[in-house]
Amino acid sequence: MVIAIDGPAGAGKTTVSKLVAKELGFIHVDTGAMYRAVTYKLLNSNIPLDDIEKVNSELDKMEIEIKICNNEVVIYIDKKDVSSEMRSECVSVNVNTVAAIPQVREKLRKIQRSIGEKYNCVMEGRDITTVVFPDTKFKFYLDAPVEERALRRYKELLQKGEKISFEDVKKAIIQRDQLDKTREINPLKIDKDVIVINTYGLTQQEVAQKIISYVKSML
Repeated sequence: MVIAIDGPAGAGKTTVSKLVAKELGFIHVDTGAMYRAVTYKLLNSNIPLDDIEKVNSELDKMEIEIKICNNEVVIYIDKKDVSSEMRSECVSVNVNTVAAIPQVREKLRKIQRSIGEKYNCVMEGRDITTVVFPDTKFKFYLDAPVEERALRRYKELLQKGEKISFEDVKKAIIQRDQLDKTREINPLKIDKDVIVINTYGLTQQEVAQKIISYVKSML
């Protein structure tokens, strides 16, 4: 069974997804981490991201392996755990470019669907409800005003010790929204039968409980 959680940057998808997965005993799958892993490998291999032919050639050779540890997905690229490396600032700057490449999305989509076929999971990402698992009956879209999402992301970054202004975070969120909604391949959108949850004014625990209550009511 797959619970799909979609939505824009800063809407709280990751924390909420983890809470839901923990409560239900499901596996948590952060699909954004997969794009980060591929981005890290391409950069580490000195592949120019604007050279699609070289990107595709490297992608064809790339061995992506998924392991489950404590109900979380651990990503191995060519037999190496890249969990730490893929969180670098360099990867953060370039992951949007890689995520827009059709061949990358197709390769990772197959892996994501394979996980969903094998495990009960809560899978989060920006096209999970519309492209990867459009037929699951548990589809949620988390949303909130830009100011709220930027504030949430700003606090997260401060807790990590990063020095950044709120205005810079807000600007980055707005830019990410624009990129996600206008990209040619699988743009961010709200599917017709998805349950939209406005997270404004709600704690992440409250949002998670809304999802859990709905899922349990449908079982």
